Amino acid sequence: MSKLNKMLEKNFTSLKLRYFLENYQAAAQLAAENQMSHLEFLAELIDGEAAEQNARAVERRLRNSRLPFEKSMDQFQWNHPDKINRLQIENLMRLDFIDKKVNLLVIGSSGVGKSHIAAALTRQACLNGYNALFTSAIEIVNCLTAAKAANCLEKALKRYLNPAVLCCDELGYLPIDKLGCNLLFQVVSQRYERGSMIITSNKSFKNWTEIFHNDAAVTSAILDRLLHHSEVVIIEGKSYRMKNRTSEN
Repeated sequence: MSKLNKMLEKNFTSLKLRYFLENYQAAAQLAAENQMSHLEFLAELIDGEAAEQNARAVERRLRNSRLPFEKSMDQFQWNHPDKINRLQIENLMRLDFIDKKVNLLVIGSSGVGKSHIAAALTRQACLNGYNALFTSAIEIVNCLTAAKAANCLEKALKRYLNPAVLCCDELGYLPIDKLGCNLLFQVVSQRYERGSMIITSNKSFKNWTEIFHNDAAVTSAILDRLLHHSEVVIIEGKSYRMKNRTSEN
């Protein structure tokens, strides 16, 4: 290997230009064979490096999002819910709500596709350059409760405050104690007008006091912040899983 090659490869490694490192020699040979200009040769390498770095960034964002399953709206059974605004959801997939710091609240009974839609939106956000986190309401409460007990609440809160999109799935499936209500309020309050939340719930807003330890004040404070800049998606129908189980029997 020539001195020039060694210097180039050292610099490519230092600058983390993996595509350059792996392809510069083949690209140089191809450029010579096709009589490409220096700028054309450089543009080819830069295009390849940019594409590979983007692919790695997408992979990293998807991994960090903690999606339990990768869903897209191509897989969604639109004919299952009795009532769903397909145009509204397809418009949300454009992700304009993220830059506007708008919250999405997806309300419907169990099994109508709320988590599927939330996961698809989270995945779409990752694909389009946004950091996102998919979790459940109970997981947030449990994590912050443990962090408070260990005197590291501020650090734990950052996990839920830093992403551009925080998906809080299954709010209302399990009751939340008083401490949990206060901790969840901190997340909602500190994300207010700073970052979007996607929340799925099986309970209508009038029944949210049941979720929050029958505390009307906390419930009102949370709803006030969530709904101020928000879009609400209402889905009506019976459980898709129960429908399949019935048809199998």
